[in-house]
Amino acid sequence: MADPRRVEFGDFLRSRREKLSPKTVGLPAGRRRRTTGLRREEVAQLAGIGVDWYIRLEQGRTVSPSVTTIDALARALRLSKTEHAHLKDLARDGDRRPFTREVVPPPILRLVESLPHPAYITGRRWDVLAWNEAAEEIFAFGRLPEDDRNTLLLMMTNKQTRKSYGAGWADVARRMVAMFRATHDVWAGDPAFAELLTRLREGSPEFVKWWGAHEVHGTLSGRKTITHPTKGVLHFEHTSFQANDDAALRLVIYTPV
Repeated sequence: MADPRRVEFGDFLRSRREKLSPKTVGLPAGRRRRTTGLRREEVAQLAGIGVDWYIRLEQGRTVSPSVTTIDALARALRLSKTEHAHLKDLARDGDRRPFTREVVPPPILRLVESLPHPAYITGRRWDVLAWNEAAEEIFAFGRLPEDDRNTLLLMMTNKQTRKSYGAGWADVARRMVAMFRATHDVWAGDPAFAELLTRLREGSPEFVKWWGAHEVHGTLSGRKTITHPTKGVLHFEHTSFQANDDAALRLVIYTPV
């Protein structure tokens, strides 16, 4: 069976190739094209690698491209820094141990509980592992079954969450999908991630559409406007911090504006 990470590697290459036009990379349009984007041989030419080798990469074959090849493909496909880093991550031989739900160390739990503003801890799969009273007042994590305490699942499939973001829901949700994509692809094929992906696909047609685009974004701070059933319209600045105890743990804080 094909390595799921290599399959995602190939799919990512294809998705970036199809977004480029010959004009964008300084190539003549040539004869009529049946599909949009560059041809495989054009990408290979721009990257300075063999066509057969590139085809193997895009097909998700078990081959190991060098750092030099990855860098050449990034230049040829006009990848952003985030996309370039993602391609490098997928090319590495990753940790093959099955995903297990993280445990939040007591000192971090106490830190979260002491914060005056809404704050919570997420893991690699974006499961909500711990939160404080201020976060409970806004997000009501404690009222949800444990399997539903996942920030992407809530954003894409929970009607109340979607309603609370109003007209801004699509922009926030689409960016979240692109951010999660960077994490998922490294864990592609893991049962826990596959289960979450199935729930997202079954619960959200928008997710299916955006997931197919294979967009990748890094984690960013920003502003969010949430309409709460009893508190009304709330404006927050949100930011996140990686824990030194465990790089998988991320502290998210919502500061009222």
